[in-house]
Amino acid sequence: MTPTAEPAQGNRRATYREVLAEPRFRLLFWTRAVAITADALRITTFSVLVFAATGSALLSAVAFGIGFIPQLFGSLLLGSLADRLPPRALITGGYALTCAAALLLALVRMPIAASLGVVALVSLATPVFHGASSRLVAQSLEGDAYVLGRSLNNVAGAGAQLFGLALGGAAVAALGPRRALAVSAVLYLGCAVAVRVRLPRLRAERSGGTSGGAGGGGGAVRASLRGAGVLLRGRTVRRLLLAQWLPPTFVTGAEGLIVAYAGERHFTPGSYAVLMGCLPVGMLVGDLLVGRLLRPRARERLTVPLVALAGLPLIGFVAEPGVAVSSCLLMLSGLGYAYNLGLQRPFLDALPQDGQGQAFGLLGSGSMTLQGVGPVCLGSVAAGIGTGGAIALAGGAVALTAGWILTWHPPTSPAPVPNDPTGSANDAEQHACAPPAR
Repeated sequence: MTPTAEPAQGNRRATYREVLAEPRFRLLFWTRAVAITADALRITTFSVLVFAATGSALLSAVAFGIGFIPQLFGSLLLGSLADRLPPRALITGGYALTCAAALLLALVRMPIAASLGVVALVSLATPVFHGASSRLVAQSLEGDAYVLGRSLNNVAGAGAQLFGLALGGAAVAALGPRRALAVSAVLYLGCAVAVRVRLPRLRAERSGGTSGGAGGGGGAVRASLRGAGVLLRGRTVRRLLLAQWLPPTFVTGAEGLIVAYAGERHFTPGSYAVLMGCLPVGMLVGDLLVGRLLRPRARERLTVPLVALAGLPLIGFVAEPGVAVSSCLLMLSGLGYAYNLGLQRPFLDALPQDGQGQAFGLLGSGSMTLQGVGPVCLGSVAAGIGTGGAIALAGGAVALTAGWILTWHPPTSPAPVPNDPTGSANDAEQHACAPPAR
């Protein structure tokens, strides 16, 4: 693969057709979309199953979120495996593992604690095969095609999640929760078979005995902790991780209050669904517009304004608007989520050569964990100042994050220079101006 931003092509705009023409990306794209549908189906159905067995709203909520927080620990303890093992085996094994877990939940009547433990254990491995998949995408697409590939994944992920939630409700009503879980297992199995048959056998990025780089020698846990330390100590990588973590955390926290806000305002029952759908619709439209119409440098210049757009409309909830205005504010906030596209090339260029898989796993697991924590924290705030005030506070936090990004984010990514083979792997700053070797 060629460098991600050669001077002659640094501002060339790719097309979605060009991205989907790459066979490996196309395979990973469609299998991931099906897997996200299965995830949403499994999470929803498992939550229903737990509530039906216990009658506890708390345990049902725990069942819904139990797969999120352990991912961060999995990334820290096992993340180096995303670079140390062959990607086909990792991705296939990941889908097979989630298939087995869904079948176990569907067929075996375990105690609730044991069921929650199964989901938590599987989620520990999730960052490993997600990191391997993301690293493979970065190696398969070059230049602006990589950014559009991320855009397509965002769009498909949001759509698949919505479809999976709807499918979960229909499947539970028609089949019951255990058979609905079996449906999710079949979807995972299909993904595992497709990757095993269609993805070529590729070597790992680094071997377990390599002494250099983020993943060094030693056991998987030691190498993973060492690699995570390298990534987080590098100022550029750390800033770019936080820039991709914080705005979604605050916005997701605000999203978690929408139902309560609608209830406090005595909106009609149908309004709940309208409000809940506005944010993801805005995300879909924003990703398509920014990804398709803007050139790479324009996307990077608009990173800070788009972060501000994700937060400022939410401040309007301090006035406790009605359904129509609330819907517009949420949709505008969703449009701002496209800011992430302006950070994709700088983030990829900032990564050490032999730690991309672990970095992508850390990015995803950290985001999932914080988005699980955000609603809990803002829910506590809402108990004191009301839901409208808490949503507005979340919007203000996003706006402050935009100001922080403005203090260090350049308007466009710098021109790449060759990697310095004598540079220290611990200095992630050196990689900010140099594309990783492919």
